[in-house]
Amino acid sequence: MIIDAHSHVHDPVHGHLALLDEAEVGRAVLFGTRPHPERATDLASFRREMSALNVAMSGRSNAPDGFRLVRQELAEACAAHPDRFIGFGSVRLDRSAEQVAVEVEREIVGRGFRGVGELTPPPDGAGLVEPVLRAAADHGGLPVVVHGFAPTTEGDLVTLAALARRHPTVPLVISQLGGLHWLTAIELARDTPNLYLELSTANIVFAVRLAITEVPDRTLFGSDAPYGDPVLARATVERVTSPGALRDRVLGGTLAELLGL
Repeated sequence: MIIDAHSHVHDPVHGHLALLDEAEVGRAVLFGTRPHPERATDLASFRREMSALNVAMSGRSNAPDGFRLVRQELAEACAAHPDRFIGFGSVRLDRSAEQVAVEVEREIVGRGFRGVGELTPPPDGAGLVEPVLRAAADHGGLPVVVHGFAPTTEGDLVTLAALARRHPTVPLVISQLGGLHWLTAIELARDTPNLYLELSTANIVFAVRLAITEVPDRTLFGSDAPYGDPVLARATVERVTSPGALRDRVLGGTLAELLGL
């Protein structure tokens, strides 16, 4: 089965399903989201949606009402289409380790989600992820996905790799191939057995080819829809791989193993 390892709730949801069908993608990991760029109809409305993204990426989006709405949208989409969506829930990073542990148990495990993410610590704030990794380890090693593109810094990637080594039972996924720091991300993943790379929004095709070559069993096809497109993301993976076992692993086999599907 082909599984998109990175997507966000769409409004309306059926638009997302149409994209998956067009790409012949069976299932998708689904994250909650505040911005909905797919709602935009012109430049001004797109700017309004992206302003919410900028707040989230800066680590300033911790209002309780915002979290409740995001969780509600995610839960509704997953409940409506359990055969297509694999829910991952997020948690607040501005809480104590004890509060994070409670939130993971209540909002992730308690809701039946399969992992944690997409976490968005502020720039140079990747250390805030450690309590989440500790809680994920307490629940059998839940996968944890952390935003990898800007404003994530190269130092954040180094921190995430160190945290992964400190919590070896937790699969830690760096999304978007580490953004502009993709070469560092590949090197870190190569040397860190539980560090995975999700391949969406790579800025050059060679980065995807090199990641799969260096870390063949820990690279994950993803689209980052609605920011990316499942058809194009799948085509990129297929462009740099030959038909066979390796391509099948990247397009869903590895993730299926991680999630016990």
